[in-house]
Amino acid sequence: MASGFLAVRPEVRAIEERIVATRRDLHEHPELSWKEERTQRLILERLREIGLDDVRATARTGATGLVTGGRPGMAVLWRADIDALPVPEKTGLAYASRTANVMHACGHDAHTAIALGIAETLQAKRKSLAGAVRFVFQPAEEASGGAQACVADGILETPRIERALGLHISADVPLGAINVAAGPFFAAPTFFKVEITGKGGHAAAPHQSIDAVVVAAHVITALQTVVSRSLAPTDTGVLTVGTMKAGFRWNVIAESATLTGTIRTYNDRVLEKTLRAAEQVISGVCAAFGATYEFEHETGCPPLVNDERVTRYVKEQAAKFFGPGAIYGSASMGAEDMAVFLNEAPGCYFWLGARNEAKGIAGRHHDPGFVIDEDALALGVEFGVRLLEGLLGG
Repeated sequence: MASGFLAVRPEVRAIEERIVATRRDLHEHPELSWKEERTQRLILERLREIGLDDVRATARTGATGLVTGGRPGMAVLWRADIDALPVPEKTGLAYASRTANVMHACGHDAHTAIALGIAETLQAKRKSLAGAVRFVFQPAEEASGGAQACVADGILETPRIERALGLHISADVPLGAINVAAGPFFAAPTFFKVEITGKGGHAAAPHQSIDAVVVAAHVITALQTVVSRSLAPTDTGVLTVGTMKAGFRWNVIAESATLTGTIRTYNDRVLEKTLRAAEQVISGVCAAFGATYEFEHETGCPPLVNDERVTRYVKEQAAKFFGPGAIYGSASMGAEDMAVFLNEAPGCYFWLGARNEAKGIAGRHHDPGFVIDEDALALGVEFGVRLLEGLLGG
């Protein structure tokens, strides 16, 4: 048990049961991106009960509220995402999802509960703070577009945000630790689709056709060389083909095939090189078989880049709370549209440990069996309060 566990203040311990209950309620009632109506109502009701200023809906299905300090000072954003995933839950938890094929399989229910706990704790001591904290409960992180919608709503303007903070619960980092690093910390996600067109025909006469399945198989195999043979070893990139759809009967040669996948990169230069190399591979393979293709791609959000100065501050506070040996520093090729906020204001986003193998809690994100150690919730509230107090002189 980390020494910091003993440092959780009585005010946080006093609301810990409510924080856990909120997380479980949200877990039982998950909602997909842009459909977070019940979640939005719960958050707005709670923010009004706590007594925050400027409580309102934002970005269609999101919510926001403001803790206003008793003295002038900087304005800080605390962001939590609120949407769930189209994943069927298989945890067996008593509070498992009641919605078929929808689950909080990435911990956004925990993010929301933690943010509400931080808001309640800070609101009770707002007169000692110099500045303000804008809490943003962002919709549609999984679908992308939610962060951009919040910014378009002017969420960073009243008051003007000078720092931005947030956390992501982690099934990989052990309880009582965090993972944080300055610079690129999450990748930019680029969706791509390849539509291959050949010539259909009877399965017994393959010489009369151009088999789109065979072409697609060779494209998939060849694309595996893009990162390993087109990028420098010092560059970082990922290319994954996630789906292949082709054909409609066992004895018919498929006329077309569609591939979809993702490319993950930390900067535009590597992304452009990866896209160029991928299209060269697709073009060459299709030409060799006499097929044609269309290649589409779209980048959902920029890479998430943690500000060096703010990250140093987060590490200093983490060393005091969790202990200096409980700070990891591994970047991820996952994507996070918290990046949109960090492009507007310097800040830091970090992983909060919720893995506990001693309890058999060692799940994977986006998996039907995803679970966390709920002891992380109070730790997240305490650490978040400490970070914001430090910035606002509380």
